[in-house]
Amino acid sequence: MPPSAAYRPDPRFASLGAEFADAVRPAAFPSQILRFRNQRAAGEVGLETLTEAEWLAHFAAFQPLPDNQRTPLAMRYHGHQFRVYNPDLGDGRGFLFAQVRDRRGRLLDLATKGSGQTPWSRDGDGRLTLKGGVREVLAAAMLEALGVPTSRAFSLVETGEALTRGDEPSPTRSAVLTRLSWSHIRFGTFQRHAAQERPDLVAELLNHVIQTYYPDLTGANDPAAALLGATARRSAQLTAAWMAAGFVHGVLNTDNMNITGESFDYGPYRFLPRNDPNFVAAYFDHSGLYSFGRQPEAVLWNLTQLAGVLTTVTETEPLVAALNGFGPAYREALAAAMVRRLGLKPSGGDADVELANAAFRALAEGGAPLRWEPFFFDWFCGREERALAGPRAPHYDGEAFRAFRALLAARESDRPERLSAAWFARGEPEELLYDEIEAIWAAIADQDDWAPFDTKLAAIEAARSAWGFDPV
Repeated sequence: MPPSAAYRPDPRFASLGAEFADAVRPAAFPSQILRFRNQRAAGEVGLETLTEAEWLAHFAAFQPLPDNQRTPLAMRYHGHQFRVYNPDLGDGRGFLFAQVRDRRGRLLDLATKGSGQTPWSRDGDGRLTLKGGVREVLAAAMLEALGVPTSRAFSLVETGEALTRGDEPSPTRSAVLTRLSWSHIRFGTFQRHAAQERPDLVAELLNHVIQTYYPDLTGANDPAAALLGATARRSAQLTAAWMAAGFVHGVLNTDNMNITGESFDYGPYRFLPRNDPNFVAAYFDHSGLYSFGRQPEAVLWNLTQLAGVLTTVTETEPLVAALNGFGPAYREALAAAMVRRLGLKPSGGDADVELANAAFRALAEGGAPLRWEPFFFDWFCGREERALAGPRAPHYDGEAFRAFRALLAARESDRPERLSAAWFARGEPEELLYDEIEAIWAAIADQDDWAPFDTKLAAIEAARSAWGFDPV
């Protein structure tokens, strides 16, 4: 059956032309087994009515959606990878497939990972391991549940190829993932045109981004500085949300950050077992460049590279002023994110900052025995009696915790009725730690048992409903 009446195609990126992307053909896969379909997200863009056969036709064979982009586009970009500039990047195993409006009117991308080789594949096969797809589905679901601005896994199809990878037991199974995201225009998209000394293309991309994603900036006296300021604010909110979620992205290169401030492309991510600023997600991050505690620094460094690119179309001084806004925006956003995670009404200003700092000190004082998620689970809506009646009560009596509890006692709960959800009657919260992800994958790899995967997604959805966080 056709898409529903809510389906609103609006392909915009293709209008930028051949300097920004390459038309490509999707791989022809030997099999197509639907492993995950995000029906809730599909309903937001009018694709919930597709039959399974139609779904596979669009998200495995990549037949164009009605009145949408006719040809997949591999986007061109450069980027700093671990702060080393790399001009040999671009969509090497994915492409922009379609653009649609959601029910709120936002323009969203449907883009792929594992859809075959492109001009930017270099020596890669353009494929995605099934394990990588499973990990991304889980990460996106958990981050959305925690209120983090994130792309969403839209579809995961197993594709029947045996892949060889150095970091997985091989041969391993293959998949193609489609994600739904606000934008796939990266900091590195701008970097490419600056490196090629094409300020005209930087200006063209700048105008496209403002018209498409930041229309309120239309007519700004200095469009480049205005866009940098807006992107810095969104990036500050994203980073703060990661920190409150205890999330470590793992690879914060400039090609992995977009101009709308959404988290995407989940490779070696981790969620914190417990508070540890030095916790590293990627096994190859030997210096800890992208460790948990250094993520704000990494994001600001990336924004500085974007500012450098924008000097090709404006003066330096207003860009510096825009960059200087990141620090205050991040501090404010972190306080707000921590207050939101604790289920409290915001007070604003110094009171929220003081409470957030006290929470971090209490988490540090709890040490190894106190896990990250259980802390927020126990203290949700600021109910001391609930936390002190639970199994972790002995960890809540140190000096830092007494100071935290004193501040908490003066705060008002936000929607305390959320605690009546059955999910909060459990003894333990929902976590997404490394060992559990590995166990979910082992069941799939060893017995083709998808029950733990489906059960985990249902549990995350129950947590999302109980927390009731609005996206940032």
